[in-house]
Amino acid sequence: MKLKRSTIIKIAVLIVVVSAFIFIKPLNEGLRNMTSAFKSVDSVRDYIKSFGVWAVLISFMMMILQSVAAPIPAFFITFSNAIIWGWWRGAILSWTSAMAGAALCFYISRIYGRGAAEKFTSKLALEDVDIFFEKYGKNAILVARLLPFVPFDPISYAAGLTAMSFKDFFIATGLGQLPATIVYSYAAATSSNPSTFVKGLLILFGVSALAYTIKLIWTDKNKSKTKEVN
Repeated sequence: MKLKRSTIIKIAVLIVVVSAFIFIKPLNEGLRNMTSAFKSVDSVRDYIKSFGVWAVLISFMMMILQSVAAPIPAFFITFSNAIIWGWWRGAILSWTSAMAGAALCFYISRIYGRGAAEKFTSKLALEDVDIFFEKYGKNAILVARLLPFVPFDPISYAAGLTAMSFKDFFIATGLGQLPATIVYSYAAATSSNPSTFVKGLLILFGVSALAYTIKLIWTDKNKSKTKEVN
């Protein structure tokens, strides 16, 4: 079977990237050290600060790493950014880096397909969001981003497998991630007990998102009934 040129390029790029992190010692050690730092907010903060003028870049890369492959809460990085740079600077850094990570997840699925997405997340996680995303499109992305108990990574991977445009995905993701990012950042920078503050506000976001989801479902059912009558 003759492979298409685009398929060969995709495979070649993947092999080069994976090989680089396996066989180039500085990259391999850097990746292992970065991954091992994801133990607590304190360890992430100390790791980021240790890079001095390169700290912003390291924080950005850590957020992308956790988005793509590491099953670690993003708030470790968001809290750390706010503690180091203040709540609004930290929020900007966390939001932009999370958006970059989400975009990368989206394009991994869009370019390499479902098999690759399942390697980074899980088959079950993708199946849980497939139907809902296909039915509600960018509205589902926005709602899912607002819900504090829905993991970000499967959402981004699943969206890349649908017919949704990147523009719609990016806008919905940006709007959905913004409230939680601001809450996390403000709490980390100003509160002596940020976790309690965050939990309270995220519950509020979750209830609001749930109400919005119910409204979407109700509207969709009414439209279906109207079409049946007509």
